[in-house]
Amino acid sequence: MAIPTDVLTAAAPALEGLDDGRRELFALRLERWWPDLRDGLAAVYPGAQDLPARLVAAAARAYAERDPELHRLDQQRTLAPDWFQQPRMLGYATYADRFAGDLAGVRGSVDYLRELGVTYLHLMPLLRPREGDNDGGYAVADYRRVRDDLGTMDDLRALATDLRRAGISLVLDLVLNHVAREHEWAVRARAGQQRYREYFHVYPTRTLPDAYEQTLPEVFPDFAPGSFTWDDDLQGWVWTTFHSWQWDLDWSNPEVFAELTDVVLHLANQGVEVLRLDAIAFLWKRMGTSCQNEPEVHAITQALRAVARIACPAVVFKAEAIVGPADLVHYLGTGRHHGKVSDLAYHNALMVHVWSMLASKDATLASHALRALPPIPATTAWVTYVRCHDDIGWAISDDDAAAVGLGGYPHRHFLSDWYAGLFPGSDARGLVFQHNAATGDRRISGTAASLVGLEAARAAGDPAWVDAAVARLLLAHAVVLGWGGVPVVWSGDELGMPNDPAWADEPGHSDDNRWAHRPRLDPAAAARRHDPEAVERRVFEGLQHLADVRASLPHLHASVASEVVGPDDPGVLTVVRRHPLGPLLAAYNVTPDWRPVPGWRLRELGLSSARDALTGEQAASGDDDNLWLAPWRAVWLA
Repeated sequence: MAIPTDVLTAAAPALEGLDDGRRELFALRLERWWPDLRDGLAAVYPGAQDLPARLVAAAARAYAERDPELHRLDQQRTLAPDWFQQPRMLGYATYADRFAGDLAGVRGSVDYLRELGVTYLHLMPLLRPREGDNDGGYAVADYRRVRDDLGTMDDLRALATDLRRAGISLVLDLVLNHVAREHEWAVRARAGQQRYREYFHVYPTRTLPDAYEQTLPEVFPDFAPGSFTWDDDLQGWVWTTFHSWQWDLDWSNPEVFAELTDVVLHLANQGVEVLRLDAIAFLWKRMGTSCQNEPEVHAITQALRAVARIACPAVVFKAEAIVGPADLVHYLGTGRHHGKVSDLAYHNALMVHVWSMLASKDATLASHALRALPPIPATTAWVTYVRCHDDIGWAISDDDAAAVGLGGYPHRHFLSDWYAGLFPGSDARGLVFQHNAATGDRRISGTAASLVGLEAARAAGDPAWVDAAVARLLLAHAVVLGWGGVPVVWSGDELGMPNDPAWADEPGHSDDNRWAHRPRLDPAAAARRHDPEAVERRVFEGLQHLADVRASLPHLHASVASEVVGPDDPGVLTVVRRHPLGPLLAAYNVTPDWRPVPGWRLRELGLSSARDALTGEQAASGDDDNLWLAPWRAVWLA
């Protein structure tokens, strides 16, 4: 279908000063991505006739203003669209201030990141939030300003440039579902400007809020119950899914879409290469539902992505959708949205099952649940992780548990007890987060080191205990680095840092124990990564080694699916990746005992004489026709 004349006309003024080649390139991109933009908008805003032309005009302006170095990056990424699927990818996530003080400090720490092998740096919310409580920065008051204590937008642009030249992509959060009550749009709404009141869900009485809340789950039942807040200035109830000072945007209003499109293009032109679409599952509201994962969300994301592809194709989208497995794959595109939505999505299920396996010392449930996940488009990738800035919620379905002879509720209860250190024999030192007395749900906070028992082992001064905890920590990371996609290490985990004992002492943190697993990077601990006797060195070099080996294995390209087989032994998670060069078999012993991988499995895959890429040793079966794995041992056989 031809591009409408009004769309072409709208783009023309911004392109006038460009040479013929630049104008032709824009026209080719518009031709390529117009169907995705048109179809996405038509599914959500059929009556907004002028919206496509406005969006293409915005894309043309951003394209014309784009820095030459970013324009060259766009060309590189167009020629290599699988750049984020490559095995060399290794992510690192942190808060700028807790990692290095401010943006200038992060610039000074690029060599540290390169030493670890990082190619993808996710800096947690750094756009200007509201004063006081701000949900860790997710209550954004200004999308176009950096937090004052971190620097300026010029500092951010300089950091992005340094990172890009070092081969590291900058990742930032874009909060789509809500803004702070102090954001200009909310201020104008409270001042009586009808245009901006319509950016939010506002109700004069409790009638509709009460009806919606019949089916709405509470995200923070302890300190932010309910989903609506009365505002005297508005003289109405405003939708506040997360906190009373985070106002949900009304995405059924095309003006909201246009505003956030401008934000996407602005951040892209600062050098941001990956945008984490925060709370994306919540964008669309529909009576009688949980108001999560509605189909309009995927159409909205498809249209946003199409605009970005036209103006700045180096940029990719990452969906922050911590939802059930059946819903998760839709954020990477299924059906008519196949491969047209987000490029990356968090593999929350893998994270949950890593911790489940380590506690239960059994891979049966994980094998069943991970095998049941639908395939994702070959042009997309999972973001895999041992943990992140958030708590761990036990997203284990009753059906998956029942399929392997477990009760869903008892197993989730066991995991909470185990990682809170309440279960007999547990050496975990996690903290219970958001205990819901009505459902029994208890989420867990804690650094990876504290959850695997390293904190307790070091406090006890027991070398054997420390060895086992380090082995578990590296095993957990081996699983996520061996899955494909983009594995992300949370700051401090590369050094085995424990929970921050002073987490509650900082202003605004005392009611949120997730700050326990967001410690400031300890310079002394970082220095010990070069000390031959230090635990920090063992952990850091262990992760370095995993990243180096991963980068050498084409089998770990994200377009190759991970296929869970077995388990042939309940203590071993076994994953096959069938690459054209030949298969890779990854096996992970999640127990403190020696466990077998049967010889027939190796012969079936043609791996009888394969070498373990992690050690370089040939992995031969013994006299009993088994390959035996040491406790907490991983092998990657190729």
